[in-house]
Amino acid sequence: MKRIKILLVDDQPLFREGLRTLLSVHLDFEVVGEAGNGEEAIKLARSLHPLVVLMDLQMPVLDGVAATRRLHEEQPDCRVIVLTTFDDDEMVFDGLRAGAVGYLLKDAPSEKLAEAIRVAARGETFLQPSVAAKVVAEFARLSRKTVATANPVIESLSEREIEVLRLIAQGASNREIAGTLFLAEGTIKNHVTNILGKLEARDRTQAALKARDSGLI
Repeated sequence: MKRIKILLVDDQPLFREGLRTLLSVHLDFEVVGEAGNGEEAIKLARSLHPLVVLMDLQMPVLDGVAATRRLHEEQPDCRVIVLTTFDDDEMVFDGLRAGAVGYLLKDAPSEKLAEAIRVAARGETFLQPSVAAKVVAEFARLSRKTVATANPVIESLSEREIEVLRLIAQGASNREIAGTLFLAEGTIKNHVTNILGKLEARDRTQAALKARDSGLI
């Protein structure tokens, strides 16, 4: 049986020790090394050639995102699974953009971790449900943005006008929009006039409908 070579990367020795013990019960796993920061991880990966790296994000010297990016560039066959306590949007997308094929929280059940390792070893992606939901939502947002920017009428709007239009679509008045964007009410009025002209809309309601039809909102 070919064993999956795993590198553990975390700045907490006790956590690495517990993780090694946890993984040792699986006959198809082999922990080949441990690193306390991203720089150590890259050096060890060069000599140990792990198939899967369990990577923490917040570490000294070199953080997990930067280490993941460098590993992905140097050893594209090495599959990184982010294993962290953080699931905020910025952390999730930074890790995935860097090249991670999996994202798992440290409080995940041990069987989920084992499953993630095997899935990653097959070259597939594994995301914890809460993380997967964030990714789906982001793809949906980007798709709407792509549709919007592909529309020449919407493209004619400035970034500020798009901000104003989104607030119009939410039913905000000129005064409320001014307060939200920290601008003078007269300035907002001018923006609204420009928006109606560019969209060839007779009123605010029609402008909001055109924005929705274009996928902007």
